Amino acid sequence: MGFFSRKSNDTPANPEMTELGREYAIARRHGDRKTVRRITRQIGESGLSGSDRASFEQGRDSYDAIPPAYSKRRNRRR
Repeated sequence: MGFFSRKSNDTPANPEMTELGREYAIARRHGDRKTVRRITRQIGESGLSGSDRASFEQGRDSYDAIPPAYSKRRNRRR
């Protein structure tokens, strides 16, 4: 039983939207505002169905569940 084990094998309805959700979460974690805006605009223009939105959120949540590899810099503390 590993640290990142997934007991449920829920396959997303739309793998493309899952990957887009993962890309969105990565960009948001790393502060890439340009990519976050691009993905948000792309989602707004496409008009997602319920299953597409669920796939997007599943991809976003799967990346958000992974803890950061390093902590933020603390050199500005007083």
